[in-house]
Amino acid sequence: QLQPVESGGGLVQPGGSLKLSCEVSGFPRNSYVVAWIRQVPGKEHEAVSCIRDSGGSFNYADSVKGRFTISRDNSNNTVFLRMNNLLPEDTGVYYCAVRPSLYCSRLWRDYGYWGQGTRVTVSS
Repeated sequence: QLQPVESGGGLVQPGGSLKLSCEVSGFPRNSYVVAWIRQVPGKEHEAVSCIRDSGGSFNYADSVKGRFTISRDNSNNTVFLRMNNLLPEDTGVYYCAVRPSLYCSRLWRDYGYWGQGTRVTVSS
């Protein structure tokens, strides 16, 4: 089944941290990249970060630079998004998405396989 599965969302206070996980299965090794894409209320989808099979990563959202870190564990086919110093404006649904390519893209429409999303709420 070519659908990533996310976990790890929840409610956190401003300044807190969360770690999202994404299990990816069904894709041959070294044939895809994985991105975290979010949709915050009132805005369209936004690619946050992307990571290649080699571990090379890209941060696309200026608002999360220095706070969010993407990583992956190839032995378990899992990609993570560590989110620190969370802000209320980070509230939204976070999707893990796969692009069958060796190259990351900052365009969320370039990712063809999406998980169902995990909700992150940052509120006191």
